[in-house]
Amino acid sequence: MSTSTGPAEDDGVERGTTDDGVPFARSPDAAFAGLPDYPWGPSYVTFEGLRMHCVDAGPADGPVALLLHGMPTWSYLNRRIIAGLVAAGWRCVAPDHIGFGRSDKVTDDGWYSIARHTRAMAHLIAELNLKDVTLFCQDWGGPIGLAQAAETPERFARLVIMNTWLHTPEYDYAQPLRRWNEGWKPDGLFGANVPDRMSIGWFMMLATRRIERPHFFAVVQGQETPELSAADAEVRRAYDAPFAGLGYAGHAGPRRFPLSLPFDNPAGGAAEAQTRHFRTLLDWKKPIHFIWGGADDVFTTDRGQAWAARYPHATFDLLPDAAHFLQDTHGDRIAELFLAHAAT
Repeated sequence: MSTSTGPAEDDGVERGTTDDGVPFARSPDAAFAGLPDYPWGPSYVTFEGLRMHCVDAGPADGPVALLLHGMPTWSYLNRRIIAGLVAAGWRCVAPDHIGFGRSDKVTDDGWYSIARHTRAMAHLIAELNLKDVTLFCQDWGGPIGLAQAAETPERFARLVIMNTWLHTPEYDYAQPLRRWNEGWKPDGLFGANVPDRMSIGWFMMLATRRIERPHFFAVVQGQETPELSAADAEVRRAYDAPFAGLGYAGHAGPRRFPLSLPFDNPAGGAAEAQTRHFRTLLDWKKPIHFIWGGADDVFTTDRGQAWAARYPHATFDLLPDAAHFLQDTHGDRIAELFLAHAAT
């Protein structure tokens, strides 16, 4: 790996190349200063010449929770769950996928695949020698995290599954998810407008219901900057922080996740591996808890309940008013529900 701050940049962004010569950018530390409800300092492992960040909080000898985010978020999404578990004596490890959060951002779209994200997560787990792990996974954290439990079950003690999926040939992809995929193609709503007219932070304001859809589209069209409360403005800043100064190339990681959905890109989305992992995990006999946002129009309550019904010993907790990013809006409650299950 080599790194430098390019002479043309005056933004604090460090740039370099991986062990294989692929370019990456590194978000400036200043972008993450003073984020609300996120007091933890950075911790890193190295993967293919890249820094992969994780929160590592709580007692070193506590039971381990591994909390995985999806698209287009980062470990900040899990901040309230982390706080609740650490207060109860748990050690929380919350990584940022490469291309997200405080991890390095490879700027070549072709570098990214679900198989590579899965290898990176396996590397982090091995480097930290995590054992007796409880996995918390949502969105793309599902395929990436559940792959770890399927491939190295001896490291995992429990699964907590939230608004995610594993691909199988029979999986019926909802129309909102197909529109999400189309939206990130070059001429789609997101592909054409992120980041110049639409930031990740503003998208998350819509997705977490901090603004309404008309206000969001007014932002995209340059007609309006909605007024946010001081607290919501800080949350928006937190979701924008990983991409400060990185431009279009620095958003390659978020861009590639929706374009890796297996119905559109079976190779990039690790379709065969996902199916294998789904079938392997049907034999999971250890504790498994489904905590589901009931207001998600992609991963609906019916889908979550049908998945949970495959496990006679599973628990299923429905948060009726929680949408897709339930960790952000209902993190305290998720921690409470889990701790009650773990105590029995």
